[in-house]
Amino acid sequence: MLISCSTLAWAARLDITNNCPYTVRAAAVPGSGRQGSCKTSDCGGLLQCQAYGVSPKTLAEFGLNQYMNMDYIDMSLIEGFNVPMEFSLTSGGCNWVFKCMADIVGQCPAALKVPGGSNGPCPVFKTEEHCWNSGSCGPTVYSRYFNDRCPDAYSYPKDDATRACPGGTNYNVVFCS
Repeated sequence: MLISCSTLAWAARLDITNNCPYTVRAAAVPGSGRQGSCKTSDCGGLLQCQAYGVSPKTLAEFGLNQYMNMDYIDMSLIEGFNVPMEFSLTSGGCNWVFKCMADIVGQCPAALKVPGGSNGPCPVFKTEEHCWNSGSCGPTVYSRYFNDRCPDAYSYPKDDATRACPGGTNYNVVFCS
Protein backbone atom coordinates (compact mmCIF):
# COMPACT_ATOMS: atom_id res chain seq x y z
CA MET A 1 0.00 0.00 0.00
CA LEU A 2 1.31 3.47 -0.81
CA ILE A 3 -0.09 6.68 0.63
CA SER A 4 1.14 10.04 -0.66
CA CYS A 5 0.52 13.48 0.79
CA SER A 6 1.29 16.64 -1.12
CA THR A 7 0.68 20.38 -1.40
CA LEU A 8 2.05 22.95 -3.83
CA ALA A 9 5.06 23.71 -1.61
CA TRP A 10 6.13 20.20 -0.59
CA ALA A 11 5.47 16.52 -1.04
CA ALA A 12 5.98 13.58 1.29
CA ARG A 13 5.60 9.89 0.56
CA LEU A 14 4.54 7.38 3.18
CA ASP A 15 5.18 3.74 2.23
CA ILE A 16 3.33 1.18 4.37
CA THR A 17 4.26 -2.50 4.37
CA ASN A 18 2.56 -5.31 6.30
CA ASN A 19 4.86 -8.24 7.10
CA CYS A 20 2.50 -9.60 9.77
CA PRO A 21 0.84 -13.00 9.28
CA TYR A 22 -2.52 -11.23 9.83
CA THR A 23 -4.35 -8.30 8.26
CA VAL A 24 -3.33 -4.86 9.49
CA ARG A 25 -5.52 -1.93 8.53
CA ALA A 26 -3.40 1.21 8.73
CA ALA A 27 -5.51 4.20 9.67
CA ALA A 28 -4.77 7.90 9.67
CA VAL A 29 -6.48 10.91 11.21
CA PRO A 30 -7.88 12.53 9.25
CA GLY A 31 -8.24 9.85 6.67
CA SER A 32 -8.23 6.18 6.00
CA GLY A 33 -9.31 2.93 7.61
CA ARG A 34 -11.71 1.18 5.29
CA GLN A 35 -12.80 -2.08 6.92
CA GLY A 36 -15.49 -2.37 9.62
CA SER A 37 -14.83 -3.55 13.19
CA CYS A 38 -11.34 -4.63 14.20
CA LYS A 39 -9.98 -6.70 17.08
CA THR A 40 -8.03 -3.67 18.40
CA SER A 41 -7.96 0.07 17.63
CA ASP A 42 -11.45 -0.04 16.11
CA CYS A 43 -13.06 3.11 14.71
CA GLY A 44 -16.53 2.34 16.04
CA GLY A 45 -17.23 -0.12 13.23
CA LEU A 46 -17.21 2.73 10.70
CA LEU A 47 -15.89 2.13 7.22
CA GLN A 48 -13.82 5.32 7.45
CA CYS A 49 -12.31 6.58 10.72
CA GLN A 50 -13.88 9.84 11.90
CA ALA A 51 -11.70 10.11 15.01
CA TYR A 52 -8.88 8.25 16.74
CA GLY A 53 -9.58 4.53 17.17
CA VAL A 54 -10.03 3.03 20.61
CA SER A 55 -7.08 1.74 22.60
CA PRO A 56 -4.91 -0.23 22.46
CA LYS A 57 -3.03 1.09 19.45
CA THR A 58 0.59 1.46 18.42
CA LEU A 59 0.95 5.01 17.11
CA ALA A 60 3.34 6.43 14.55
CA GLU A 61 2.65 10.14 14.92
CA PHE A 62 3.66 12.73 12.39
CA GLY A 63 2.84 16.35 11.62
CA LEU A 64 3.90 17.16 8.09
CA ASN A 65 5.19 20.58 7.02
CA GLN A 66 4.56 22.24 10.39
CA TYR A 67 6.43 25.07 12.12
CA MET A 68 9.39 26.35 10.05
CA ASN A 69 8.48 23.84 7.25
CA MET A 70 9.54 20.91 9.43
CA ASP A 71 7.96 17.49 9.87
CA TYR A 72 7.60 16.33 13.50
CA ILE A 73 7.54 12.58 14.11
CA ASP A 74 7.50 10.08 16.97
CA MET A 75 6.18 6.70 18.07
CA SER A 76 3.87 6.49 21.07
CA LEU A 77 2.74 3.65 23.33
CA ILE A 78 0.81 5.99 25.64
CA GLU A 79 -2.45 4.42 24.43
CA GLY A 80 -1.03 0.91 24.38
CA PHE A 81 0.28 -1.52 21.81
CA ASN A 82 -1.46 -3.70 19.25
CA VAL A 83 0.98 -4.36 16.41
CA PRO A 84 4.80 -4.44 16.13
CA MET A 85 5.97 -1.51 14.03
CA GLU A 86 9.01 0.24 12.64
CA PHE A 87 8.65 3.89 11.56
CA SER A 88 11.64 5.32 9.68
CA LEU A 89 12.68 8.11 7.36
CA THR A 90 13.89 7.41 3.84
CA SER A 91 14.97 10.89 2.68
CA GLY A 92 15.52 14.46 3.84
CA GLY A 93 18.90 13.86 5.44
CA CYS A 94 17.34 12.46 8.62
CA ASN A 95 18.11 8.97 9.86
CA TRP A 96 15.63 8.51 12.72
CA VAL A 97 14.20 5.04 13.26
CA PHE A 98 11.45 4.34 15.77
CA LYS A 99 11.01 0.63 16.37
CA CYS A 100 8.89 -1.51 18.68
CA MET A 101 9.12 -5.22 17.91
CA ALA A 102 9.05 -6.67 21.47
CA ASP A 103 6.52 -9.24 22.67
CA ILE A 104 4.41 -6.57 24.37
CA VAL A 105 1.14 -8.48 24.02
CA GLY A 106 2.52 -11.82 25.22
CA GLN A 107 4.18 -10.33 28.31
CA CYS A 108 1.56 -7.66 29.05
CA PRO A 109 0.76 -6.98 32.72
CA ALA A 110 -2.64 -8.47 33.65
CA ALA A 111 -4.13 -5.06 34.48
CA LEU A 112 -3.50 -3.84 30.89
CA LYS A 113 -4.11 -7.02 28.87
CA VAL A 114 -6.95 -7.16 26.33
CA PRO A 115 -7.52 -9.61 23.47
CA GLY A 116 -4.96 -8.81 20.76
CA GLY A 117 -3.22 -6.01 22.60
CA SER A 118 -1.92 -4.28 25.69
CA ASN A 119 -3.65 -1.10 26.82
CA GLY A 120 -1.66 1.86 28.02
CA PRO A 121 -2.19 2.81 31.67
CA CYS A 122 -4.06 6.07 30.89
CA PRO A 123 -7.00 4.43 29.05
CA VAL A 124 -7.25 1.85 31.87
CA PHE A 125 -6.74 3.90 35.05
CA LYS A 126 -7.64 7.44 33.83
CA THR A 127 -5.60 9.08 36.61
CA GLU A 128 -3.32 12.13 36.67
CA GLU A 129 -0.42 9.79 37.34
CA HIS A 130 -0.93 8.02 34.00
CA CYS A 131 -2.49 10.65 31.71
CA TRP A 132 -1.67 13.93 29.97
CA ASN A 133 -3.93 16.14 32.10
CA SER A 134 -1.44 17.90 34.37
CA GLY A 135 1.71 17.51 32.32
CA SER A 136 3.77 16.82 35.44
CA CYS A 137 3.66 13.03 35.25
CA GLY A 138 6.74 10.88 35.65
CA PRO A 139 7.29 7.24 34.73
CA THR A 140 5.20 4.57 36.43
CA VAL A 141 5.70 0.82 36.70
CA TYR A 142 3.43 0.45 33.65
CA SER A 143 5.16 3.08 31.49
CA ARG A 144 8.50 1.49 32.41
CA TYR A 145 7.14 -1.85 31.15
CA PHE A 146 6.65 -0.31 27.68
CA ASN A 147 9.84 1.77 27.78
CA ASP A 148 12.04 -1.17 28.78
CA ARG A 149 10.82 -3.14 25.75
CA CYS A 150 10.53 -0.31 23.24
CA PRO A 151 12.84 2.60 24.21
CA ASP A 152 12.30 4.33 20.81
CA ALA A 153 8.64 4.98 21.66
CA TYR A 154 7.47 7.27 24.39
CA SER A 155 5.38 5.75 27.15
CA TYR A 156 4.37 8.62 29.46
CA PRO A 157 3.83 12.37 28.85
CA LYS A 158 7.29 13.67 29.86
CA ASP A 159 8.97 10.90 27.84
CA ASP A 160 8.15 12.63 24.52
CA ALA A 161 10.69 11.55 21.89
CA THR A 162 9.53 13.80 19.02
CA ARG A 163 12.11 14.42 16.29
CA ALA A 164 12.12 16.97 13.47
CA CYS A 165 13.08 16.65 9.80
CA PRO A 166 12.70 18.96 6.81
CA GLY A 167 9.23 19.10 5.24
CA GLY A 168 8.95 16.78 2.26
CA THR A 169 10.82 13.93 3.93
CA ASN A 170 9.64 10.46 2.89
CA TYR A 171 8.65 7.84 5.47
CA ASN A 172 8.45 4.08 5.75
CA VAL A 173 6.10 2.20 8.11
CA VAL A 174 6.58 -1.55 8.41
CA PHE A 175 4.31 -3.72 10.52
CA CYS A 176 6.06 -6.84 11.91
CA SER A 177 9.41 -5.93 10.31
